[in-house]
Amino acid sequence: MDAIGGYFSLEFPSHEEYHKNAIRLNTGRNCLEYILRVRRYKKVYVPYYTCEAVMEPINKLGIPYKYYHVNIHLEIRDEIVLEAGEALLYTNYFGLKQRYTEQLAQQYGNRLIVDNTQAFYTKHIKGIDTFYTCRKFFGVPDGAYLYCDKKLDDDIEQDYSFDRVAHLVKRIDLSAEEGFKDFRQVDDGLDNQPIRKMSKLTQHMMQGIDYEVVAHRRRANYQLLQEALIKENNLELHLEEDAVPMIYPYFVSEDGLREKLIENKIFVARYWPNVLAWTTKENLEYLLALQMQPLPIDQRYGEEEMNYILETIQKLK
Repeated sequence: MDAIGGYFSLEFPSHEEYHKNAIRLNTGRNCLEYILRVRRYKKVYVPYYTCEAVMEPINKLGIPYKYYHVNIHLEIRDEIVLEAGEALLYTNYFGLKQRYTEQLAQQYGNRLIVDNTQAFYTKHIKGIDTFYTCRKFFGVPDGAYLYCDKKLDDDIEQDYSFDRVAHLVKRIDLSAEEGFKDFRQVDDGLDNQPIRKMSKLTQHMMQGIDYEVVAHRRRANYQLLQEALIKENNLELHLEEDAVPMIYPYFVSEDGLREKLIENKIFVARYWPNVLAWTTKENLEYLLALQMQPLPIDQRYGEEEMNYILETIQKLK
């Protein structure tokens, strides 16, 4: 029994977790390791356009892999024929490719692995190994969800997250800039972690989220940017009826735009730096990594911030 009386802990509202029936783990890459260990695949097809973190479990387990290209629709460019014991890993890019993911599930069946780390709200397809991460959508230190119908035999220890929250509270008490160093330390510290159960702290934080409000805000922000930028955006990724996007992908051939946005306190990441090393200038993936700006559209913001982003982009042209 927990202690009765004494000091209080942090308090969170109590909602139902969005992925209440999933396996709760500590990181997205460990969800992938879990899948690879229980399925014992002999080879995995991996997109060039992905975060290098997905390679951590593949390399750790010594599984042969082959990269594949995507087209301007972020769909597989060249046909992939899977042999026995092989699997295909596909990323549901920015939470905007669910219909295509469903097509892949029809084509490849249970040898498809869906990386929904950018698509937290996308429903799991029955019989398809799928994983999600929490940090890309919510202010939590770690955590991931996995759908896999085969259990890992190992005993999995509980993770702890109390030492990974400094950046979250500094952003509130101080500023985003003051907490950035701590954020990077946490980010680096999640490399090469063993598979562990999601921490109690992260689970409590995930139970404190009003998922419906978050989804509505993200969709509204995306639509606002889409209406203004669609004609100049080289990526035509329309908002599917049930999609809740991670960011707005703004792909234009404009040198230095990322740096200029950051100078105006619009912080945009790069998806992904490793892609520049994996590909060449002739590849679409290289151009996406270099020129696609993931504009923030998350639940912290509304019409005022979206208009500021649009005004800043127009001013920088």
